[in-house]
Amino acid sequence: MSAAEASRKPSLTEGPIAKTLFLFSLPMLFGNVIQSLNGTINSIWVGKFLGEAALTAASNGNIIMFFLISAIFGVTMAATIMIGQKIGAGDVAETKRIVGTSAVFFLVLALAVGIIGFFGSPWILRVLNTPAESVNMAITYTRIIFAGMPFLYGYNYIMTVMRGAGDSKTPFYFLLVSVVLDVLLNPLLIFGWGPIPAMGIGGSAAATLIAQGVSFVLILIYLYRVKYFLRITSSELHLLRFDWEIIRTLIRKGVPMGLQMIAVSSSAIALMNLINGYGTVAAAAYTAANNLSSYVQMPAMALGAAVSSFAAQNIGAGRWDRVRKITWIGIVYNFVLTGGLVVLIYIFNRGALLMFLPSSGGALELGMRINLITLWSFVIFGITNVITGIMRSTGSVVVPLLITIISLWGIRIPLAYAFVDEYGLDAVWWSFPVGFAISAVAVIFYYAFGKWKQANMGDAFQGLKPVEDEG
Repeated sequence: MSAAEASRKPSLTEGPIAKTLFLFSLPMLFGNVIQSLNGTINSIWVGKFLGEAALTAASNGNIIMFFLISAIFGVTMAATIMIGQKIGAGDVAETKRIVGTSAVFFLVLALAVGIIGFFGSPWILRVLNTPAESVNMAITYTRIIFAGMPFLYGYNYIMTVMRGAGDSKTPFYFLLVSVVLDVLLNPLLIFGWGPIPAMGIGGSAAATLIAQGVSFVLILIYLYRVKYFLRITSSELHLLRFDWEIIRTLIRKGVPMGLQMIAVSSSAIALMNLINGYGTVAAAAYTAANNLSSYVQMPAMALGAAVSSFAAQNIGAGRWDRVRKITWIGIVYNFVLTGGLVVLIYIFNRGALLMFLPSSGGALELGMRINLITLWSFVIFGITNVITGIMRSTGSVVVPLLITIISLWGIRIPLAYAFVDEYGLDAVWWSFPVGFAISAVAVIFYYAFGKWKQANMGDAFQGLKPVEDEG
């Protein structure tokens, strides 16, 4: 990309929607895939060569890192939508005001989390009930991860700004750099080579820190070298301040979206707790099936994020006719991409599970049954994710949160626990399609009859959204 191309404002408000949405969401999907593969490869290095205690330590550290990313998910989505709406309205000056304030906000957040986590790691790991033989290694691992918080949050913030402005490709290229570096540095720092000492489990965490740091610095250099249109120049340093109007909006809209992630992750823990009570065969089968379903969910997750940015720009521009089309095209893409993956896994069900399970012992057959009952329902989950992404692009975040909490904690978890004694583990597996279906019906009803179109992103956005074109 040339400097002239990078300095132009990307637009999601013009041109063919289907092609643009596909190209916009593809880097997000590939980004999810390579990050998952990166985690798998790193786990293999640690588990195979450093042993089970080290793998447990890294696993506990990764749980903490996932929680930290989830904790800022809502705030980053709020920033994405704010930026998208202002870009769609053609207001670059106001967009830069948002960029300046949110940059300072994320920096302070990263430093606070890093310092608290670095010194509080032993306490956090005790709360997680980390096995005694893994505690010391886990402390080493998590402290290095916490030291890298400014890089992790910094990169996620830049990715937020660029996606909100309509560019998903550039962040993906630098994510690829980070992943490749992480994969290459893991064995080098774990085992040492030449003058580089062997760092063991600390080497795996250091590889992640270095990879994220290099990627963050490189993308910053790139943005200023190509004169990216949302960069803060030397004459605009006054924008790097706490604008409480913007910060209140980030928190007010971001917290419900963050709570939505917490509701999802906590329900997964509750199900795992129930399944663990039925022995290692059931736990292993569910873990293997869950590994496959995590990849099946990726198109829906990418599409949900993509339609939020896409719709936000069009809402800012008053193009409600395009917002409706974005919704339907997103749903069609979900059927094609998520449905295609489901069919593929059904065709190779046994072979796919054999990557994680032995061919004997009962877990393989149970895993196949789990897939048979649950996998198809992730297409329904994708519909919910797309429509929720559209609704939150207006600032409507509370109702989707309530629907998520009710469908998970009011339906899926009680259903699984109430009927597992009578119907066995099938009650747990069927709770997935039942929960997804009820959630989808509720979201579709609110999309059709609710007042999500009248939502807004705060005082700074009053008067931004034109009245919907009824034509």
